Amino acid sequence: MTSSVSVLTLVRGRRTHLVKLIAGLNASTRKPDELVIVYMQADAHSDLPATDFPVRAVFVEGTEMPLAGARNRAAATATGKQLIFLDVDCIPAPTLIERYAETAGWPGGIRLGEVLYLPAAALDDTPNDGLDFTALDRVGVRHPAKPPIALDEIRPTPNHGELWGLSFAISAADWVRAGGMDERYVGYGGEETDFAARLEDAGIAMWWVGGARAYHQHHAVHTPPYQHFEAIVRNARLFRATWGRWCMDYWLGQFAERGLIDWDADTITILRHPDAADVAASHMPPETLFS
Repeated sequence: MTSSVSVLTLVRGRRTHLVKLIAGLNASTRKPDELVIVYMQADAHSDLPATDFPVRAVFVEGTEMPLAGARNRAAATATGKQLIFLDVDCIPAPTLIERYAETAGWPGGIRLGEVLYLPAAALDDTPNDGLDFTALDRVGVRHPAKPPIALDEIRPTPNHGELWGLSFAISAADWVRAGGMDERYVGYGGEETDFAARLEDAGIAMWWVGGARAYHQHHAVHTPPYQHFEAIVRNARLFRATWGRWCMDYWLGQFAERGLIDWDADTITILRHPDAADVAASHMPPETLFS
């Protein structure tokens, strides 16, 4: 008998994306036992699609996105023995829940599913009750930094830095054993890498699971992510103080190359903050899928 499964997602705005996520859950070969929506906003979205599984809404306050705190609240609220964290931008493939559920006993641990990025027009004029997953498979693009994986494959991932917050599954017991997420991380960046280090310290193995595919719904991206500059710098410093190494090196390198920071093995010194012109210039065209 498979374990009970809770799907957990965090929401600020993004109603259209949430509707498609729910549509994907409704098309699943194995339905979740519940969907927990953690709203990082004052009110729940109305007129969401009907489901034959419970949908529970909880609320977390915070002007900056309290991502770590919201995930902890989601896990604490969930009743399932297995937790599937799914980014609100993601549509689960029909077999995602089934594959995560059937791998709960073996290999167990924390399991990562493949995510294909959809181009901007991929879901135009697509009814919520008629998602064409064959078409999504055809137009979706794998992130170049992530490995291809066969639909029936299970592959160990010895590098816990591969943790990908868009889609992963973990038992509620292992979530507690790892200590959940560190709520000192506020705003964008760092909390997932910190959680990966906690998982490694707790001896919780990580695996790629084929067939647990999701489709990332398009939204605009910024390169570099100037709109999150202060949070990235603050959270990188926190990670360095906690673990003795830097995270988000790619973004810190972009900030350094553009003269915003001095960055060495031990410290970050802010030279200037990005202004409105910097943020506007970092806005990528619609054909850009990855930040």
